[in-house]
Amino acid sequence: MSRKKIVFIIVEGPSDDEALGVLLNRLYHENAVHIEIVHGDITSEKSVTPKNIAAKIGNLVRGYAASNHYKASDFQEVIHLVDTDGAYISKKFIAEQKGIHQPFYTETEIQTAKPEQIIERNQRKSENLNRICFMNRVWKTLPYSVYYMSVNLDHVLYNKPNSTDEEKETNAYLFAKKYKDNLADFLSFLSDSDFSVCQDYRQSWEYIQEGIHSLERHTNLGICFKERKH
Repeated sequence: MSRKKIVFIIVEGPSDDEALGVLLNRLYHENAVHIEIVHGDITSEKSVTPKNIAAKIGNLVRGYAASNHYKASDFQEVIHLVDTDGAYISKKFIAEQKGIHQPFYTETEIQTAKPEQIIERNQRKSENLNRICFMNRVWKTLPYSVYYMSVNLDHVLYNKPNSTDEEKETNAYLFAKKYKDNLADFLSFLSDSDFSVCQDYRQSWEYIQEGIHSLERHTNLGICFKERKH
């Protein structure tokens, strides 16, 4: 019997895995699923640019393959989940709010004690997202696609964009528990909700780049599962 090919899924944090890991394993049951937690945001790292981000992502897969004695042909595809963090908004929607320790997101602005840092991050992040959103290969041959959660995964899944780490953990557990035995409802939630942007992959990325959409509650992840909808 041939070995199952690996679906390599990149997420930002542990709670992303806790919310979606079981569901993704069930959706891709004919494959072996590996969820790579990067503990951060590749697209906004200061050392990452449009020139090296493809290699950075490819190296994640290569590193995992090397550690487990896999080769490129052992992989089916690479799926990358990213937060938008309001990266595409004009700087006029970044409001200075003295005394807060981290950015606070609403659907109309980012409040921050350090506006210049957010402006710089958004510039870097949006340029990197623009590079990868229409990139279709990593490690030379592996199919690659990237899907967004706006403003972040907690915003899309629970409508709580400013969650604490404790809230993330609790909400992730409850979300997975709710849908683990009902994939049809999970797929409908992603694809048919008023925040779903699932008509066309390219158009979904063009949409999130417009106006303040990257602050609003949107995701195009449903496109990834269109063929698996029950």
